[in-house]
Amino acid sequence: MGHRTAPEGHRVIICAPFGRDAESLRMLLAGQGYDAQVFADLAQLASAIDASVGVVLVTEEAFRVDMAALRARLDAQPAWSDIPFVILSVRRTGSTRADEAVRAKLSSIVGNAIVLERPIGSASLTSAIASAMRSRQKQFEMRDRLSELERGREALAASEAELRLVADSLPVLIGFIDSDLRYRFANRAYEDWFYLSPKDVVGRSVRDVVGDEGFAVREAGMRAALAGEPVQLFIPWPHRDGRRREAEIRYLPHKTASGAVDGFHVFVLDVTERRKTEEELEARVAERTEALTTEMDSRSKAEAALRQSQKMEAVGQLTGGIAHDFNNMLTGVIGALDIMRRRIAAGQIDDLDRFMDAASKSAHRAAGLTARLLAFSRRQSLDSKSIDANRLIGELEDLMRRTIRENISLRIVPGPDVPFAVADANQLESAILNLAINARDAMPDGGQLTIETSVVELDDAYSAATPDVKPGRYVVVAVSDTGVGMAPELLEKIFDPFFTTKPIGQGTGLGLSMVYGFARQSGGQVRVHSQPGVGTSVKIYLPAGQVIETDDTPRPDVVPEGRGQTVLLVEDDPSVRLLVRDLLEELSYTTIEAEDADHAIPILASDRPIDLMVSDVGLPGMNGRQLAEIARQNRPALPVLFLTGYAENAAIRAGFLGTNMAMITKPFAMDALAGKIAEMLEPPRSA
Repeated sequence: MGHRTAPEGHRVIICAPFGRDAESLRMLLAGQGYDAQVFADLAQLASAIDASVGVVLVTEEAFRVDMAALRARLDAQPAWSDIPFVILSVRRTGSTRADEAVRAKLSSIVGNAIVLERPIGSASLTSAIASAMRSRQKQFEMRDRLSELERGREALAASEAELRLVADSLPVLIGFIDSDLRYRFANRAYEDWFYLSPKDVVGRSVRDVVGDEGFAVREAGMRAALAGEPVQLFIPWPHRDGRRREAEIRYLPHKTASGAVDGFHVFVLDVTERRKTEEELEARVAERTEALTTEMDSRSKAEAALRQSQKMEAVGQLTGGIAHDFNNMLTGVIGALDIMRRRIAAGQIDDLDRFMDAASKSAHRAAGLTARLLAFSRRQSLDSKSIDANRLIGELEDLMRRTIRENISLRIVPGPDVPFAVADANQLESAILNLAINARDAMPDGGQLTIETSVVELDDAYSAATPDVKPGRYVVVAVSDTGVGMAPELLEKIFDPFFTTKPIGQGTGLGLSMVYGFARQSGGQVRVHSQPGVGTSVKIYLPAGQVIETDDTPRPDVVPEGRGQTVLLVEDDPSVRLLVRDLLEELSYTTIEAEDADHAIPILASDRPIDLMVSDVGLPGMNGRQLAEIARQNRPALPVLFLTGYAENAAIRAGFLGTNMAMITKPFAMDALAGKIAEMLEPPRSA
C-alpha cells in the first residue's frame, strides 16, 4: 500500500474518451485508495505527466489521435524514468492478438506498457495497476541511488582536487608506489625533483623515473617498505644545475583491510638547510671543544704548577721541620760524643755515663722521628696481623691514665662482637697514644677522653662516594675529647706534615700524619670530626680480619749466646756491618761478611756451612729479597733475617716475607737484634 501514499509517483492518470469508461475506472481505483484523475484526451493527459504520476491508464481508443504531444512529453523524461502504461485494448478476431497489435502501434512511443484485453475484471485491473505502481517506485529509488552516487562522485572529485591542491602546495614530494613498483600518484613537486609533470610520472615504473643509479640506491628501502617496514633514507640529490640538495626520503607502507601491503607512500623533504645548520653547529661544537680542550690544558698546566708549588711548599715545610729536629738531635749526639772523646783523652772517665745517656736519648728521638716520617709516607715496615682491638686498648689503659692529667676522665667503651682488626699492633698502640696525647693537650681545663670500638659495613655506594675506601667490614677505633675543637680551615691541614696547633716546642706536627699514614698503609682510613668549643673525634678504620691463635708464652730476658753457628752478613753500610759483626762475634757466632749481593752469591753457592743469612733489604743492585730467592735455590731451608731502614717492597711484611724469614727495622738496639737472631736459630719445638 506504500505506493499509493508515496510523495512521488502516487497518481494514476486516466484517458478513456468513449462513454463512461473513464469515470468507471476512476471510481474503481478511488475505491482501492488510489489518487486517480481523468483527462478528456491524450494531449491533456500528456501535459499532466510529471513526477507525481505513477501509472498512465488509457484505453486503446485514446491513441487514434495525433500522439506528437505525448511523444514529446515521454522523450523529455530523465534517463532513469520510464512511466508505466496500462493499456486496455478491444478484443480482436483473427490471428493477431489485441496486446500484440497495440504494442506494435505504440512501440516507438511507449517502452513500458502492460496491455490488458477487455473485458477485464476489476481484480485483474487493480493487480496490474499495483504492479505498475511498484515498478514506478523502483524507478524513483533508482533515481535516488543514482543521485547519491553522483553526489558521491562529485564529493570524491572535490576531495581529490582539494587533496591534490594541498599536496601540490606542500614543499614536499609526495607519491604513491604500488606493489609492482609503479607510480599511482605524484604531486607537482615532481616537476622540481625529477623535472617531470605528475601526469608524466603516474603509471610509469620507478626505475624508469629515477634511473638505474637512483633505483639501486632506493631498491633496498622500497623492498623493506613492501615488507611492511617504515623506511627513512638520507641521500644527496643535487639540482640539475649542480647546486647542493640533501633529501630525506620516507617510505610508509599502505595496508589493505586484510592487512596485506599493496604499496607505500613516498615523502621526500629537502633538508639541505637543516644539514647545513647541523654541519655549522657541529663545526662550532668542534671549534668550541678544541677551545675548551686548550683551555683545560692550560688550566691543567696551571693546576699542575699550583700542585707543584704546593708540593714544594710542603717539601720545604717537611725538610725544614726535619732539619730543625735532626739538628737538635744531632747536636745532642755529636756534642755528647765530642765531650766524651775529650774527657777520655784527658783521662776523665768517671762522668761518661751522663753523656752516653744524652747521646742515646737524642739517637732514640731521631729514630722516633724517622719512624713517624715513614708512617706518614706509608713506607714503614708493618707487621700486620689479626689483633684484638678491645684487648689492646684494655692493656693500654694504665699507660693512658698516667699520660693524661687528673682533671681528665678516661672512658673506655669496648664494642660488642667487634671482630679482630688487621694491623700492626705496635703501630696501632702508637697511634692511640698519639691521639690520647693530642686529646689531653686539647683539654687544658679538663674534660673527658673516650676511646671506643665498633664495627661498620661500608657498602659499594659509600665506596663510590668515597673512592679512597674499599667496601667491606671495618673495625673502628674512635678517640674523642671534649676539648677546644678545631675550625674547618684547620681541619683541612691536620694531616699536613709538621702542621700543629700547639705552641712552638710542644709538638712536632707529625702525630696525625703518622696516624693517617699508618691507617692508609693498613688498608683503612682516618676520619676527623671537630667543632670549636665542643670537641674532636678521630676515627681509625681498619680492615676486619679473622681470629688467630697467638703464642703468649713469655720469652726469657737474657739473650742466649750462639754455639759457633755461621752467619752470613750482607750489608753495604760499613758502619752497620762493623757493629753487627762485632755483636755476632761477641755472641760466639762465626761471621762471614759480604758488602753486596754480588759478593754474597758465590759464598751461598759454595760448600761452606751457613746457618743464617742476615741481609739488608736496600742493597745496591740486587736487593735483599732477590738475594734471598737465589740463596733458597741452593739452600732451601736457610733462615733469612732482613734489616730494613726503608724499602718500598717491604712495607707490608706479610706479602714480603717467605717461609722462615723475619725482619727487623733500623735503627734497632743490639739486644733486639741478638734476640731475633737467637730466635731464628732456635731449634723448632716438638709438638
